[in-house]
Amino acid sequence: MDEGKLRITDSRTACEYELPISDASVRAIELRQIRQDPGEFGMLSYDPGFTNTAACTSRIAYIDGTKGILRYRGYPIERLAENCTYTEVAYLLLNGELPTRHELEAWDMELMEHTRVHENVKKFMDGFLYDAHPMGVLVSTVAALSTFYPDAKQIQSRSNRYRQQLRLVAKMPTVAAYVYRKSQGYAYPDPDLGLSYTENFIHMLWSGTRRETNERDLKVFARALDTLFILHAEHEQNCSTSTMRQVASADADPFVGVAAAASALYGPLHGGANEAVLEMLDEIGSAAAIPEFMRQVKAGERRLMGFGHRVYKNYDPRARILQKIAGEVFEITGKNPKIDLATELERIALEDDYFVKRRLYPNVDFYSGIIYEAMGFPIEMFTVLFALGRVAGWLAHWEELMTDPEKRIARPRQIYAGPGEQEFLPIDERLGKARAEVT
Repeated sequence: MDEGKLRITDSRTACEYELPISDASVRAIELRQIRQDPGEFGMLSYDPGFTNTAACTSRIAYIDGTKGILRYRGYPIERLAENCTYTEVAYLLLNGELPTRHELEAWDMELMEHTRVHENVKKFMDGFLYDAHPMGVLVSTVAALSTFYPDAKQIQSRSNRYRQQLRLVAKMPTVAAYVYRKSQGYAYPDPDLGLSYTENFIHMLWSGTRRETNERDLKVFARALDTLFILHAEHEQNCSTSTMRQVASADADPFVGVAAAASALYGPLHGGANEAVLEMLDEIGSAAAIPEFMRQVKAGERRLMGFGHRVYKNYDPRARILQKIAGEVFEITGKNPKIDLATELERIALEDDYFVKRRLYPNVDFYSGIIYEAMGFPIEMFTVLFALGRVAGWLAHWEELMTDPEKRIARPRQIYAGPGEQEFLPIDERLGKARAEVT
């Protein structure tokens, strides 16, 4: 919809330009017409980290960071987390609308039928060293699945794309569980098709071990994981999702796309944030040490992990939901002592003008790690669990891009800041030049 024009005057040439405004934005390509000389390439926008650049149009997630709003396909995250299973939300993200009861039953049945992986996948995973990081194993295994399903490259077929999305959502818990069991030296169990998606994941994690869960605890843990996966399922154009779109723009199949997205998630500034929260709480140690820690934060000597967000300038709605889930899990596991420390840290921060003025509120990472730790997950598995929940969102963006009429291979521009043309010297003359420059 035409919303008027942005008038720009170039002070170098005194020329005026009018750029159409649509959806409160201007297309960067419109800047190309601004130039001093007809032979120039034209003006570029420069935006390190893409802090104010929209790379796509999407109908999947809506975030209002100022008001603390997150919606999937228009549905408030609070309602989805309270009332839905993860597979129900995955269906919503991938298909655009919540399923009917019949559709959900059929979807769940299809997922469970695709949970098994080829026996050679287990052999592939056995090739990693016993102390390999779980995320490295996950990324490699998901990428390797592309070779088991060569039909995944037939991306022009909607029915085939659906088949690959089904496979990935179904097999991620199996791969994630096997990643964990590999790290612990346990055998790989078969999925139990009579269980729900998250119940089966727990079964594959701890079946035949000391952590094997009774029926009552299984229901509580499964519900907690449903909620955690829902909260992690989608979050607009974050680092890993934009990576998925970047790779997908080259018509890559979804297996390697998910592997690339998971690689981005592997970075400690993205998926490793909840791990950093636990490390911070361990360093603080006790409530008595919080005031000194906060003094160091305000002096710029330390970082307050799990607070603040690139998008949210209000309380992250996902963090409120996790507070309730934490209580339910602790009824089974006993209270994780870090929760009292975290709650006191939050109370002090939200009463301090330094943090309030900067709109630094708890985000989803502040509580998720505490819950995972209480459930018995080693800290190295936290990002694997994040990837398991986020796979539905990644695939929704992959599918959306496949049908986008404006789809083009991603190719950002750069501003070159290197040297101009240099004289080429034969290899035997280069040392003499270097010595001359030093003297």
